[in-house]
Amino acid sequence: MPEYLLISILCGYFFVIMCIAWYTSRNTDTHSFFTANKSSPWYLVAFGMIGASLSGVTFISVPGNVVKVQFGYFQMVLGYVLGYVVIAELLMPLYYRLNLVSIYTYLEQRFGRITYRWGAFFFLLSRTLGSALRLFLAANVLQIFLFHRWNVPFIVTVAITIGLIWLYTFRGGIKTIVWTDTFQTFFLISSVVLSVYLISSRLGLGFTDMLEAIYNSRYSKIFFWEDMNSRLFFPKMFFGGMFIAIAMTGLDQDLMQKNLTCRNIKEAKLNMYSFTGVLVVVNLFFLSLGALLYIYCEQRGIEVPKRTDDMFPMLAMGELGLSAGVFFILGITASSYASADSALAALTTSFCIDFLDFKNKTEQVRRRQKTYVHVGFSFVFLLVILIFYYINHRAIIDVVLDLAGFTYGPLVALFALGMFTKRKLNEKWVPWVCIVCPLLSVLIYYGSSFLLNGFEFGSSIIILNSALCSLGFWWASK
Repeated sequence: MPEYLLISILCGYFFVIMCIAWYTSRNTDTHSFFTANKSSPWYLVAFGMIGASLSGVTFISVPGNVVKVQFGYFQMVLGYVLGYVVIAELLMPLYYRLNLVSIYTYLEQRFGRITYRWGAFFFLLSRTLGSALRLFLAANVLQIFLFHRWNVPFIVTVAITIGLIWLYTFRGGIKTIVWTDTFQTFFLISSVVLSVYLISSRLGLGFTDMLEAIYNSRYSKIFFWEDMNSRLFFPKMFFGGMFIAIAMTGLDQDLMQKNLTCRNIKEAKLNMYSFTGVLVVVNLFFLSLGALLYIYCEQRGIEVPKRTDDMFPMLAMGELGLSAGVFFILGITASSYASADSALAALTTSFCIDFLDFKNKTEQVRRRQKTYVHVGFSFVFLLVILIFYYINHRAIIDVVLDLAGFTYGPLVALFALGMFTKRKLNEKWVPWVCIVCPLLSVLIYYGSSFLLNGFEFGSSIIILNSALCSLGFWWASK
């Protein structure tokens, strides 16, 4: 793709984003930044959550990973559906009944301040790592196809990428993000649909022929029951997906903060169920795109890259022509920024509410401290991305799901103990459980293949981690 065209597309895209940010951030204060004054239309929240949930990880890693797991990832998507039902029927009514801004204040009301702070800390840890890795994909694509040609260092590319997010979120916060995510999700979904159409056309396939080609290919298998040791074994993927959905959506300040900007619980549930339906369909498109990419390579004799995350960018920016390149750039930009911008706002919200005690400070102090925290998390994103750039060689979707399995276990256990029992925690033991049980889960995860005769936990590690933390908190309670 010509450099001038790529620059023009990105400049036009971010010009629109900045206009939306300017319009939505007028007359805002810190309350608007955190809650959008609870006036967001539910259908905008539902649509925007698609982009925030999928991110660049889904856009690049899910199609690329089809060569390894076929359509096995869809087993996890089906688990997500059950998880979202749990969120809509159990968690969201609790949040609305208590009128929460940060969902972790529930832990303070139920157990105490120490538990509250540790719950919020694990969100900050997990979301910071996960969102930085998602943003890494967008920065890496810009580096490969644009800035590398100009000999711009990767650190500068990352700084520009994060700086743009900071510019359009630092005033309006979640009030702005509800609208920018809607805009970005439109481009994300349009890009994957048009990419499927373009590659099908290149293969000379109509819609029915395309479905038949995917079904008859070696990539279309969905359900895996044969080997219980495999990480693709259906119960592991399905129930692991359910727990990951509960943890990464229902116990995540980022996505729940959007839900809590709806006018009432009825609209919030409409948002969640609408979001669930669209998410299932969009994931099917991504998996179909992955199968078509590999079918295309087989028919044209194109060498498949060693890193599966490089598959879609390589074809979109080269073999498939200019239109595919344009849609790809718009899609990866939209998906990565839709996820990272809301994460940055959610991290700022959680730290300000959960650690800086904003409710007892003046508006002037709140504004100043909010800006410092917003800038601070931007620098943390930069640091995590640079570290990951030099040490990682795996598909990013696998890394993100593994991190979620290790870091969300304490949150799942704490909310379960609070909602389904009347036990009271001895808080002096909470830090020990929060540290020891996830570390034990990491050891079991990496040692299971040797200790358990080839058994792999895969995404189901979050279930084991949550169970270990639950046992620890039960022991530390009365």
